[in-house]
Amino acid sequence: MEKRFLKLFFLVYSLEYAACYVPQTRESYDTIVIGVGSSGTTAASTLAKAGKRVLALEAEDRIGGRIKTVPFGDGVVELGAEWIHGSEHSRVYETAVKNNISVYPEDSNFKVFKSDGNEGNKELIQELLTFSLETVAPPSHKPEPLGNFVTKKLTDYLEKKHPEVLNDQEFIDEFLDLANFIVNSYQASSDWNDVTTDSDYEALEGNQEISWHRYGYKTFLELLLNTYNNGPGWPSLEIKLNKEVTLIKWPKNSTGDVEVLCKDGSVYTANNVIVTVSLGVLKERHSTMFSPPLPERKATVIDKLTIGVVGKTIFSFPHAWWPDVTQFILFWSSEDREVYKDNPWVLQLKSVGKPLGCDNSLSLWANGDIAKLIETLPEDVVRTKMMEVLKKFLGKNVTVPEPTDMIRSQWFSNPFTRGSYTYDNLLKPDYPNARAILGEPLLDALGNPKVLFAGEATDLIHFSTVHGASESGYREASRLLPTT
Repeated sequence: MEKRFLKLFFLVYSLEYAACYVPQTRESYDTIVIGVGSSGTTAASTLAKAGKRVLALEAEDRIGGRIKTVPFGDGVVELGAEWIHGSEHSRVYETAVKNNISVYPEDSNFKVFKSDGNEGNKELIQELLTFSLETVAPPSHKPEPLGNFVTKKLTDYLEKKHPEVLNDQEFIDEFLDLANFIVNSYQASSDWNDVTTDSDYEALEGNQEISWHRYGYKTFLELLLNTYNNGPGWPSLEIKLNKEVTLIKWPKNSTGDVEVLCKDGSVYTANNVIVTVSLGVLKERHSTMFSPPLPERKATVIDKLTIGVVGKTIFSFPHAWWPDVTQFILFWSSEDREVYKDNPWVLQLKSVGKPLGCDNSLSLWANGDIAKLIETLPEDVVRTKMMEVLKKFLGKNVTVPEPTDMIRSQWFSNPFTRGSYTYDNLLKPDYPNARAILGEPLLDALGNPKVLFAGEATDLIHFSTVHGASESGYREASRLLPTT
């Protein structure tokens, strides 16, 4: 029954975009957009609404990029972007509201469970986590590793507020490991000491975890493309899937069109091209993807910037068996850490969330190198160990049923993403303008922009977010439109 539902979902999803995907006979375009995620969709739709002839090329068999809503359990889940981060001056939130789509702030209620199955000290852990995350926000007086900075501030706080806690070294060690994990979950880093305190990131005002619930984040893309509720799309926009771009020829010392070559042998030309692929893809392919090659300063910042990984493994169950909260924090004891010393990745399972898009599923989160590792492990190993952890922490007073299904993200393994999103690493003070340089267009002999760059990594202050990616797509599309 579930497989039939999956087929039906994807059939409807494909038909929904049919009007947009119908090939049009055309020798050349005003603009070719490479990548149809948040930035690419925003750029393509902005130009198409202005009457430009746009071709959008997507390497995968779906649109969305690092937005990936999939049917699962009794609803939908997000394998990629999960929330709208902030409601003030957010292109994403404003798009939903303008189109009467109800999005909901997610409750921050959670429980703490220890590895012996008992509940932990939620009040203390919440207080210390709140302090730690608030400490991250203000810039320090000098650049330093974020973990060192937070640890020093937290130690000072405990000396003043909870000096007795400093005598419990086991608690301190596990809490710092938990705080490290949570910071990594925000940053996509492997360790909070890989992140600099000298970050330019700015959060939008408003709730940071606003959910699309059963609409799914894909709704944002549908609204941009004018295909929501069987909308007609944009007449001057053509989208082609399964089109892996292998070469972009641009006129550096001359003028003329840009030529885009695809792996399947197809060739397209346009006045200009907007490249919206991830930093991970640029790191892997930029040396062969552009002719002439990228300027040295752009190649340098591609090398110096960092894209990390946040991963999810999601289980569906016959019914919801867990307490009525949105998150569970898993707090390991030293004894149980010893038990799993041969599977250290298991010890980094510290957060379990309930997706709002379905009622009978749980998400286990991972980040950094652990998320990369989980992508490579056999499915039966992941399923067995994760279910073992759920039963160990949550099964003391309730029978934990076997899952009916499992799905996991593959953002690092995917050759068309090679990561989730970017963060400011320790090289940031040495390359303060890296994101601006990454976003600089390549110009022809007359100074006209020929190859433009968008994507979350190019946004100066809202990188790592869907709204930052969307802003960057709008920025580059606007560069090609007349100013009034």
